Amino acid sequence: MAKTRTVFACTACGAQVPKWVGRCGGCGEWNSLVEEIATKSKGLSQVVGADTPMPMTEISIDEWTAVPTGSPEIDRVLGGGLVPGSVTLIGGVPGVGKSTLLLQLTAARCRGGSRSLYVSAEESKQQVRLRAERLGLLHEELWMVSSTSLPEILMHLDTVKPELLIVDSIQTIFDPELSSAPGSVGQVRHCAHRLVVEAKARGLATVLVGHVTKEGNLAGPRVLEHVVDTVLEFEGDRTQELRLLRAIKHRFGSTNEIGLFEMNDSGLQGVADPSALFLADRAAGAPGSAVVATSDGHRPLLVEVQALVAESNLPSPRRSAQGIDSGRLAVVLAVLERHGERSFAKRDTYTLAVGGAKVVEPGADLGIAFAVESALRNVAVADDLVVCGEVGLAGEVRRVAHLDRRLAEAARHGFKRALVPPGYPTNSVDGMRVRCVSTLNDALISPGVFT
Repeated sequence: MAKTRTVFACTACGAQVPKWVGRCGGCGEWNSLVEEIATKSKGLSQVVGADTPMPMTEISIDEWTAVPTGSPEIDRVLGGGLVPGSVTLIGGVPGVGKSTLLLQLTAARCRGGSRSLYVSAEESKQQVRLRAERLGLLHEELWMVSSTSLPEILMHLDTVKPELLIVDSIQTIFDPELSSAPGSVGQVRHCAHRLVVEAKARGLATVLVGHVTKEGNLAGPRVLEHVVDTVLEFEGDRTQELRLLRAIKHRFGSTNEIGLFEMNDSGLQGVADPSALFLADRAAGAPGSAVVATSDGHRPLLVEVQALVAESNLPSPRRSAQGIDSGRLAVVLAVLERHGERSFAKRDTYTLAVGGAKVVEPGADLGIAFAVESALRNVAVADDLVVCGEVGLAGEVRRVAHLDRRLAEAARHGFKRALVPPGYPTNSVDGMRVRCVSTLNDALISPGVFT
């Protein structure tokens, strides 16, 4: 029979020592030793369930087909749904709606005939029941348990036999065999590994909720992200209704899709047309506003970029960017000064991506430049104009990816004209006049772009 003991292993090189020391003797790293459980076995003959090699063409993948979750936006990100036996880690800032999202996902799976087990390690069963009742998510196949003990959770799996397991959250789960406190590096890594092993052995789709640091990164050991199959980020400003779900890692599909949700009284609702949401409150004829055709993964989005330029008496004028990469803003302002002969030395510049959107791709450079120019001259950009392109340091307008999809989305929302990088067919979009510009100055002096 195997015997267990606790050791301290280095997270950098894997070296093991019987007790904790400040510095690893193997690689010299400081504070890298974490507590683990080591199992001694008498020989390889005691290994149970060992896999056997076989030709790749004979491997069956029938059991590894994605099962729809019931939410089109989640299925879009996951490439069809949750795969049985897969382990998904989802992170997000407190209060963004992770528990609500997973509760809705679990209820949808139950309505589809699947039994689910929701392990609430941070809230009581009564608290979760009240939320489910408020959102209309009560179902007899949705089982609840409030537990933080790993052995108890594994015992509940044998009792309930669910097809979906939700653990909220992995940082609060602990194994009594480890003396370290819940949330420590050793506990998180050990509990996550055990849950992954159980998920693979049972064919159980598992979703783990992870805490995030103040920098927005997933808390805990880095191995936590390596051991799971999928890592999701749930983003959004708590003061805004928009929420965004994106895949950082996905072993069963692409990471180039995003899901958009709107938070309201009935929970999280998928946004089928995000461009309409971003442009809903757009004021026609307002100076300092430009619509840019962006792309997040494979999904085209139309976003309104606003700018405000004001006189400043400060030695260092303000450069504010909300929802826009501050580095891209600095590049655009420098190009406007150097190649456009504009001066921002005594002017504050404020830029904003409206509606809680985040525009960090280079393709938004031309839109930022138009919004700043419009605010500087106090003239409005034409209402039927959409722009897209990266601005280089020499003032040139460079190509961007997925331009066809961007312009098709703009045409669907009624835009009649577009300024794009050179080399794009000008008659490729029905109902839209496309003009190619090679430099930023050519774009700004194009006829009819300002009214």
